[in-house]
Amino acid sequence: MVNDRLAVAPNTLLPRPGAPPVEWVVTEGPTDYRTAEAAMEAQVAAIARGEARERVWLVEHPPLYTAGTSAREADLVAPERFPVHRTGRGGQFTYHGPGQRVAYVMLDLNRRRPDLRRYVAALETWLIATLDAFTVRGERREDRVGVWVRRPEKGEGVEDKIAAIGIRVRRWVTFHGISLNVEPDLTHFDGIVPCGVRGHGVTSLVDLGRPVSMAEVDAVLRARFEDVFGETVLGS
Repeated sequence: MVNDRLAVAPNTLLPRPGAPPVEWVVTEGPTDYRTAEAAMEAQVAAIARGEARERVWLVEHPPLYTAGTSAREADLVAPERFPVHRTGRGGQFTYHGPGQRVAYVMLDLNRRRPDLRRYVAALETWLIATLDAFTVRGERREDRVGVWVRRPEKGEGVEDKIAAIGIRVRRWVTFHGISLNVEPDLTHFDGIVPCGVRGHGVTSLVDLGRPVSMAEVDAVLRARFEDVFGETVLGS
């Protein structure tokens, strides 16, 4: 099912020559959201002080909703359905849960390029290249953050979101990051208006007929990350 053809990544954000590789950490099982936030805060502070490597941390969360700094209360359709976490990342309401790969990306843009638009474009490129490996065509939209898939079988002009992006930056060190729908329960998105976008749905790799494992997705995510952001090394 994986396409071995290397996807071209025009929006790279590589580090300066000689920079140490990025730690690549995968946590198995559900990770508490507030625990993850605290760990990110500590790592970002250490990176900013020059005391820690950059890190990408892959997790799954128990079912929950998060509200970014632009979240509108009207977009929280079912506030009692799952815990709601207010967070400092940009964006609006989103869902996290089992079957969705969340990647918290902690990079020092001072070592790369302190340009937020280029950083978001690089995240989109990373996700699109990952989807391409599973023969799914992901696309970016100028008026909607994230990565989208056309669904002509559902009707003319119908698109579903397959990956979300929500970031925060402190002293040019990034945190929060991306989420990719591998095999989540898509009905769990019904309790919110995802990212404030009405008129479009959500999808996943499995929903699109790509029955892949999380381990397969993780392997491709790492390979395509290195194309866009540079070398990684396994961390713990």
